[in-house]
Amino acid sequence: MVVALLDFRQIAGASSCMGSARLRPMRRIPWKLLGAGGLTAVLLDFPFPLAGPLPAWRAVFAWFALVPLLVGLLRLPLLWPERGIRWTLAWSFAAGWLTGALWFGANCYWVYNTMHTYGNMGAGMAAVCLLLFSLFLGFWFGVFALAMGLVRRATFGRKSAWLGFVAIPVLWTAMEFALARIPEFPWDQLGYSQIDNPLLMAMVPWTGVCGVSFVISAINAISALLIICAKKRGRFPTNQPLSSIGALLILWIVLPLTSHSFVDIDSPKTTATALLIQPNLDVIADDVWVGTEWDRQIAQFQRLGSRACGSFAAGMPETNAAGGEVKCEMKAAVPDLIVWPESPAPFRGLDPKFQAAMAGIVQADKAPMIVGNIGMNLDAAQNYQWYNSASVLAVDGQFVGRYDKMHLVPFGEYVPFRRLLFFAHQLTQGLSDLGVGKERETFRIGGHRYGVFICYESVFGDEVRQFARLGAEVLVNISDDGWYGDTSAPWQHLNMARMRAIENRRWILRATNNGATVAIDPYGVVRQSIPRHQVGALAAQYGFNAEITFYTEHGDWMAGLCAILGLGLCVWSFRTLLGQMASKSRVKTSFGTM
Repeated sequence: MVVALLDFRQIAGASSCMGSARLRPMRRIPWKLLGAGGLTAVLLDFPFPLAGPLPAWRAVFAWFALVPLLVGLLRLPLLWPERGIRWTLAWSFAAGWLTGALWFGANCYWVYNTMHTYGNMGAGMAAVCLLLFSLFLGFWFGVFALAMGLVRRATFGRKSAWLGFVAIPVLWTAMEFALARIPEFPWDQLGYSQIDNPLLMAMVPWTGVCGVSFVISAINAISALLIICAKKRGRFPTNQPLSSIGALLILWIVLPLTSHSFVDIDSPKTTATALLIQPNLDVIADDVWVGTEWDRQIAQFQRLGSRACGSFAAGMPETNAAGGEVKCEMKAAVPDLIVWPESPAPFRGLDPKFQAAMAGIVQADKAPMIVGNIGMNLDAAQNYQWYNSASVLAVDGQFVGRYDKMHLVPFGEYVPFRRLLFFAHQLTQGLSDLGVGKERETFRIGGHRYGVFICYESVFGDEVRQFARLGAEVLVNISDDGWYGDTSAPWQHLNMARMRAIENRRWILRATNNGATVAIDPYGVVRQSIPRHQVGALAAQYGFNAEITFYTEHGDWMAGLCAILGLGLCVWSFRTLLGQMASKSRVKTSFGTM
């Protein structure tokens, strides 16, 4: 890292933007490039939650975090012109992979804590799993850097050299698209860093979070160009007026810092109240309530769901947000909905004791309910298939529907490549793989349609939008973030759920086992919350909306388009390089025959 800080100006300072460069001594390893990648990994970690809610000022890091890596990659053909194409591409890939592995290791450090503390893994094995996890996901950063190096090398010294810069946001967005669909881990995409920036969030109902990632990576690309061209003008036009550079700096620094002060989003109208239960159950305790323990827990459940009133924080938890209160009427207020989260409660769908207890709570509290539980189906061989489910009960106590989770957590709810990764059975606590739900559906409750998604599903915008397309007027997210402990993960997870509200312009009622239990408005603002790690219930006030946004209708169209364009650029660049090599080969042959 020290190498990167000391030598970054030298990386950027070769003679011109696009053309010739000073010859340098032959070197096998471009240490400055690797150091620049490490610096990017560090900077990229700051605009995301670390161990609590993200302070707004830290979002500014996203606007220049990629610059060191981009400058290093773009200057590689200039700093080492004596090296061949394969050397350039190999080290581009290596620098990108290193950057991605370091970033995922820092951003998702909680993987170690989850596996060691809650997955019963030894410290050494948990560390190895975090390392393999980081290397696997970091590989996709390497693919981005390789593609970028391919385009840059193919256009180097040509009239099409501008493609090397224009390709950056396209390739970055394509990489995020690939992460969501191949390893299926679109965690903390670049656009999430601006979740509290209302101006940029205005584009999200059109493009999804990837549109914001595109804008941020484009600004990083422009910044890299300005740095490269700072010492001497090259063939690429760089005579932008100072006012443009000044405006760019304002966009970098002022916009994220002051977004709360100059854009005031009024709270949308609320017409209903839901009781979001936070049971705060121990995730590593046995989920067995024997005798009086069952009676005590069910009585507490009924008490928490009995009155649609109480105090709350009017904002994010743990931020000293102003307090608020939903006042009780003279007689007990009846909620429009009760929500029990995903939790380690011994709730089994076909258990008569569970069914009777839930029906009793609904009838006593006179409110419909969504309850997280283990769904159970019998197959033809009379064997049980287990699901992570959310069951819906009507006011009369009848079970009227069930949603089975469709996107399971790898190594938490199923083990991919189980025979190969035999040691990972500890993460599922010896259980068989959970079943995958067959279809998404919405449920009519009190004359309105609700869509329910469970835990990890909240990070997949293209999937959550399907509930709104199916008619959901409000979204309910149930989750057990207790597996993360007091790390960055609960706050990262919450911000991603907030993005789903913006994309679909829906209220999201988020009930969790131990926090953060919140009500999120259609603009992604947390309007109500209760403290984490406490038993309680949030009287969440919310409204309904049947609007279909462009993103709701078309999904990740922009990211998909970038993936197509990026693939096309790579194919074109590859063919161009082959042509260049063939031309050089013919020239050598002709000289050899003279």
